[in-house]
Amino acid sequence: MKDNIIAIKNFDFALSIINLFIQLKKENEFIVSKQILRSATSIGANIQEAIAAQSKRDFINKMAIASKEARETKYWLRLLDKSELTSISVSN
Repeated sequence: MKDNIIAIKNFDFALSIINLFIQLKKENEFIVSKQILRSATSIGANIQEAIAAQSKRDFINKMAIASKEARETKYWLRLLDKSELTSISVSN
């Protein structure tokens, strides 16, 4: 079976978010960091569900949810960056 590049890239992204979460906890930032962790790791969970979809419609639905979680994650990352809650830089 061919590797799914979307799943692979998202897994790497989720690992980087986990590392960011650990750093944020060290700086006593617990609110936004938990939201980022939840939404970012949810992306991959929904991608995995899409890969195992029972129909094309089910696949599209799961990928749409993953897309929404990605947008939410982007929001939380922007909020963290602009709020200056910590000294950690999350911008590109």
